[in-house]
Amino acid sequence: MKILFISSEVYPFAKTGGLADVVGTLPEALAKRGHRCSIILPFYKCVREGGFSPELFKKDLLIEVGRRKETFDLYSLRRGNVDVYFVEKDEYYKRDHLYGTPQGDYADNALRFGFFAKAVIAAIPRIGQQDILHCNDWQSALIPFYIRFFHKAAPEFNSLKTLFTIHNMAYQGLFGREVMASLNIPKKLFTPEVLEFYGRVNFMKSGIIYSDAVSTVSEGYGREILTQEFGCGLDGLLRTREKDIYGIVNGVDYSIWNPATDKFIAARYSEKALGGKRECKKDVLKEFGIKYNPDADRPLVGMITRLAEQKGIDLVAEGMDEMLKLGIDFVLLGFGDEKYNNIFRGLAERYKGRMGARIAFNNALAHKIEAGSDMFLIPSRYEPCGLNQMYSLKYATVPVVRAVGGLDDTVEDFDPSVKKGNGFKFKDATADALLAAVKRAVGIYKDKEQWNTLLHNGLSCDYSWAFSAEKYEDLYNKLLSRQACGLGI
Repeated sequence: MKILFISSEVYPFAKTGGLADVVGTLPEALAKRGHRCSIILPFYKCVREGGFSPELFKKDLLIEVGRRKETFDLYSLRRGNVDVYFVEKDEYYKRDHLYGTPQGDYADNALRFGFFAKAVIAAIPRIGQQDILHCNDWQSALIPFYIRFFHKAAPEFNSLKTLFTIHNMAYQGLFGREVMASLNIPKKLFTPEVLEFYGRVNFMKSGIIYSDAVSTVSEGYGREILTQEFGCGLDGLLRTREKDIYGIVNGVDYSIWNPATDKFIAARYSEKALGGKRECKKDVLKEFGIKYNPDADRPLVGMITRLAEQKGIDLVAEGMDEMLKLGIDFVLLGFGDEKYNNIFRGLAERYKGRMGARIAFNNALAHKIEAGSDMFLIPSRYEPCGLNQMYSLKYATVPVVRAVGGLDDTVEDFDPSVKKGNGFKFKDATADALLAAVKRAVGIYKDKEQWNTLLHNGLSCDYSWAFSAEKYEDLYNKLLSRQACGLGI
């Protein structure tokens, strides 16, 4: 199959979150299965500054934006087995950040990504006939709409299928109705049944309504977004497409996240030789000013997160006093809401020598924490997929998670009576439920035979992209074998 991935960010060229990791690795995994995969993203300032030098592929491609004619250049490079294309329009993409805030230089985000959607469609005849357009999140969600309304009869588009993947329902691309004329969106579509959402235009609705199928980044999240609690106001619309919604858990790039080859950690180790993990623990404790005491053998709980209530960080703050009474040490790496930045700075000062917090993000330190921790905490209120719990399993670090989305899919609660499971889960978004799960984990930690069983259960899990790529391949084939779907509005 010929598959074109459309994304506003792709690792290693441009990244703000997990979307970049997915689109940076899934195409290569599919290419290894024999498919011809390409990626297209904006030519951001950070691509140039990152040392990448794509070559000019096509110059002065013409598109219509409102009543204006505009041009863009298309650049390309080859990375592994995948062709990567960049839409160059410095007016929109030569900026310090990918998205920014609605103020200042980023008040035109609707036009920036509406232009991107139109540019992708204009680029396809030059890139070559595609079988699948795989769109990701609101920044590419207008593409299925534009194809359905303006290009369906063109030979390049009349047989291809569109898949729209939702990585996070909370970010939908909401803009004032005044952007419709500039984006060539007919006024008649500004209704609650189509693109209107509480007085604004909703880009994500376009992807949901006009794509041939919708996917999410875990089976659990695919079910959850059909509910009022997790649907972020679009659960009703999503239920109309329930038969076309598929959940496929993200994979992990084990060439980057593997303790046997990790260049950032103090000592390398593997499933068959875990001795290096103790050295990694010593290294992390030293990094955070916590004394290592082999006689006390205190479990180290690690956390790497955005400091926001969505991540359940308020539960951790509320329960920290009682958690430390369980006989653990705790380290945190993250940055986010200033309220929580300050709370954790204060907790680290209050419990100096037992707890450390680094209010920042540091990739090398993230690897060290994964390798040196005994347990890894993810108490999210919602989590479409989550990657850290899968990294943790590979690093013999036991995940303690709230049972939502991809966390619930990938972590099985440990049952010591039958010695099955790879971590610990809790259901309620409360500090008490979190504490109870940590307490269970600490209890098992003290039983070294059970703990070793638990570690090896986790180490036997395989969440490589090869498995997920096969699932996407099956979905693409299913789409190509049937007539166009979508709601047809």
